[in-house]
Amino acid sequence: MAEDLFGLPGETDVFEEIAKSEQKIKVTTATRRYGKKITVVQGFDKHVDVKGVCKQLKQELACGGTVKGDTIELQGDHQKKIKPILVRLGFSESAITD
Repeated sequence: MAEDLFGLPGETDVFEEIAKSEQKIKVTTATRRYGKKITVVQGFDKHVDVKGVCKQLKQELACGGTVKGDTIELQGDHQKKIKPILVRLGFSESAITD
């Protein structure tokens, strides 16, 4: 986090918080080869640190995952658990669809 002399958040932090609240995020599951389930989180804007969000989700859910463009793919079916974590990370609850 970039802070100025007075301990206030920098411009980039403010823009990222605004961008997080205006996202339209879609959480789905898909099946890969050999019947393996993955959770797909998509709809992130270019102003959001997708790699940072992916890292937080992997830590909270104790799973592996990757970022492909503006999409996060997590190993396993985490569709029900992911919404509260995204809300805690600053995303709007009404903008997250299953």
